[in-house]
Amino acid sequence: MCADLWSFALSTYARPGVEAACLRLQEQGADVCLLLCGAWLEQRGVAVRTERIEALKQIAGPWQTQVVKPLRQMRVQWRALSQQDEPLASLRERVKALELEAERELLARLEALSQEWPTEGGTGHQPWLERLAAEDTANLDHDALQLRAVVTST
Repeated sequence: MCADLWSFALSTYARPGVEAACLRLQEQGADVCLLLCGAWLEQRGVAVRTERIEALKQIAGPWQTQVVKPLRQMRVQWRALSQQDEPLASLRERVKALELEAERELLARLEALSQEWPTEGGTGHQPWLERLAAEDTANLDHDALQLRAVVTST
């Protein structure tokens, strides 16, 4: 198990099937950073509490809206144009790097908030992914469960 959230996110994302599941969740409007944080908290055995979910969302929501999504939007909008414009392709790659850096910063903020939450080993499975997915939209529950299956299968 990875001690820090960034390492957990990188190793999880690299597993077969996780990238596709995360991209599908993202397209449906999910905050993948928040879901990866939930998977990390599940793996650590941290109990789900409504106030903890709200605290995570208070950090993630504004950061996604004001920082990550505008960068992602710009990168996606430039996709077609950048295929025929080398300077724009270079700028697009820099925007992509900024987007990843913004996601890393969000994960650091989520980790800082939740780092001191105690683990409750022996209390069994903590359904962070279902709770976080249910908070986003009802359609995400199935993909969040698929994400858990991929994360826990390796």
